Amino acid sequence: MTRDDVLKALSAVTIDDAGTSLSASGRLSQVVVDATNRVMFSILIDPSEAARFEPIRSRAEGTVLAMPGVSGVFASLTSERGPSQPAPPQPPAPGRAAPPRTGPALPGVRHIVAVASGKGGVGKSTTACNLALALSAQGLKVGLLDADIYGPSVPKLFGLSGKPKVIEERLLAPMDGYGIKVMSIGFLIEPETAMIWRGPMVQSAITQMLREVAWGELDILIVDMPPGTGDAQLTMAQATPLSGAVIVSTPQDLALIDARRGVTMFRKVAVPILGVIENMATFVCPNCGHASHIFGHGGARAEAARLDVPFLGEIPLNMTIRETSDSGRPVVAVDPDGPQAKVYREIAALLWRNLAGGPAPRAAPRIVIE
Repeated sequence: MTRDDVLKALSAVTIDDAGTSLSASGRLSQVVVDATNRVMFSILIDPSEAARFEPIRSRAEGTVLAMPGVSGVFASLTSERGPSQPAPPQPPAPGRAAPPRTGPALPGVRHIVAVASGKGGVGKSTTACNLALALSAQGLKVGLLDADIYGPSVPKLFGLSGKPKVIEERLLAPMDGYGIKVMSIGFLIEPETAMIWRGPMVQSAITQMLREVAWGELDILIVDMPPGTGDAQLTMAQATPLSGAVIVSTPQDLALIDARRGVTMFRKVAVPILGVIENMATFVCPNCGHASHIFGHGGARAEAARLDVPFLGEIPLNMTIRETSDSGRPVVAVDPDGPQAKVYREIAALLWRNLAGGPAPRAAPRIVIE
């Protein structure tokens, strides 16, 4: 199966009365065929064309799925401007409000919360995993979406392997990790596969893992975001009614610089900041009991105060957390009464109070770049 095979099949799909083929229209994003013969592509449209192009997207998906040897198809519509597309309408002038872009909430999901960081290596995924388990320990129905397409780590953290089941056309059953509903691109690819995807493909995969997974009734869906402020973050903010975002950072100045960028990005797209978590805050020697601040201490708390956002708590730099994470046995699940789990439970309780006392999830905003 090659990209040319897919383009040849898509040449039979027309997009207008003149018979223009999808392949020749200039609207196709990069077509990707992975090692398992799953095909991924996006169709570039103007937002006003969404209703007209949805049947075309469906026909294109069905055409490719019918090809011999194809194991699955990820096809989506995207309004990202392509090289052959006309320029989109200009955004409103600075100071003028942009019209809201409505987006349907996930049926049955009460809150969607993004756990993000400005940079990698701050323990965001470990925090998201244990935070989800701590929320579940409060009796809440919880799901966890791994939105890090390039570096999915949630399967490893939960000790999960295998492929999710297809329960009906275009709908996957999430995996179960200690009572949490879990979905990750890591379940759909081989562990050492490099995801060499451009932005539209990342957007498509995240959207499909949100919309085409049987999440069922959830009190909260935790989304483990990739680091930074790129395509994945903008996709989540624009296409999903987020209840808010949690920023994870170590106390050191280098990490806090990027954490500020994360706060600024979510504020620009009108997503509330539910709190900041300081990870790897203090190391206590297991032999002598001496406390060392390897990455500094109190930096995230001070930054939260400066930015006028809630501070949710400090998580220590602890070997038990590292060992349980590496072994796929999260500390909150395997040692729920231990001191490390207690920290996560306290943070989860404060987060839930912030959510319960805040406004209900709203329609996703339209992103305006000034």
